[in-house]
Amino acid sequence: MTAPLPANRSETAFEDFKLPLMRDGAVAEANRCLFCSDAPCINACPTHIDIPQFIRKIATDNVHGSAKTIFESNILGMSCARVCPVETLCVGACVYNDLEQPPIAIGKLQRYATDRAYAEGWRFFEAGPSTGKRVALIGAGPASLAAAHELRRHGHACTIFEKRATVGGLNTSGVAPYKMKADRGMSEVDWVLAIGGIEVKTGVDVGGAVSLASLERDFDAVFVGVGLGTDSALGVPGENLPGVHGAVAWIEAMKLGAVDMRSVKHAVVIGGGNTAIDAVREVRGLGVPSVTMLYRGTREGMSGYAHEWSAAIDEGVLAEWQAVATAIEGSGRVQRVHCVRVDAAKKPIAGSDFAMDADLVLLAIGQSKLGAMLGSLSGINIDKGIIKVDAHGFTGRAKWYAGGDCTNGGKEVVNAAAEGKAAAIAIHAALTKGALHA
Repeated sequence: MTAPLPANRSETAFEDFKLPLMRDGAVAEANRCLFCSDAPCINACPTHIDIPQFIRKIATDNVHGSAKTIFESNILGMSCARVCPVETLCVGACVYNDLEQPPIAIGKLQRYATDRAYAEGWRFFEAGPSTGKRVALIGAGPASLAAAHELRRHGHACTIFEKRATVGGLNTSGVAPYKMKADRGMSEVDWVLAIGGIEVKTGVDVGGAVSLASLERDFDAVFVGVGLGTDSALGVPGENLPGVHGAVAWIEAMKLGAVDMRSVKHAVVIGGGNTAIDAVREVRGLGVPSVTMLYRGTREGMSGYAHEWSAAIDEGVLAEWQAVATAIEGSGRVQRVHCVRVDAAKKPIAGSDFAMDADLVLLAIGQSKLGAMLGSLSGINIDKGIIKVDAHGFTGRAKWYAGGDCTNGGKEVVNAAAEGKAAAIAIHAALTKGALHA
């Protein structure tokens, strides 16, 4: 079992942004599905869940069968039902969009089935007969959890090494609390680990206390699922002032503990990606009256999802487009952010300087890449901190596989789940009947 979380976490102030379906609503929504034989929603899902099949089973009140269909493809189906950007994946691909009708609420239906499985303690999978093989997994996030569960189904023993005290990766420490809170993420970890035979060692620094050479020597295969690293620095004067934080670090502090927002009246979040949007919505949800996102590009060019930004606008968040911070000022702690407008080429526009009051500044401009940790191993290609792998997660060096953010640069939980499972299948093949490598 995972360790308990503090009860006074700031994230508990949030309610679900998308309310769950009750039975009658789920059955009615499921009966709207056309059960397409060539369903585009399946192809839009990185884990390729048979969506028409699981929805049809809800329509016939076979929720147990529906949940099994989901978990067969994606063991993290519970969290993905909450955190997936379904508007750009399965729901965005629904044929009803072409008919100018509301698409099927696939995410809510998936949540209905998976939540029922958790609530009633349904178990669908058992560990396979022992093969005598041992696999090490670095990082206890979604990619490693998905890989470990698949490996156990094939009978391989697994040991997960995690640097932090908590497990679950961003599902525990980073997901916006109006989508999923940390305790729900931890319950998923317990649910995955219940298959048995997965040892989790926390507080272990691989590359430090445990060497890469020892993992290669002591295990039959190694999977790297370390995610991303620390928040990137802005590189302007004043960014080390109290009250200036990396957005990912601040979100983790808010989810796993308590952050004091009583003195914060003006917050500025720098960046235009999904982390920035999560941060502005979270800060606003904690009662800060003035919250502004500062982004160097245009609204149309931002990498954050449009539907998430629309929700932020509805919640009262403002934005300064095509502007960058030039300095952060304060006496003792941050007080204001100095900015300048930029043109389409991101070059400063003369005379466009302005300043914004700020008691809190969050930097959401990216995270460091952790692939360099494998730099001492020959045969592994690392490009700007990203571990390069083939379609099966193979790194090019015997025994070594990888998946998740450390290989894709930072995508969704569902991508990590898909990549972890694909790598596990390849590891199983390599350990038992020949490699699947491209």
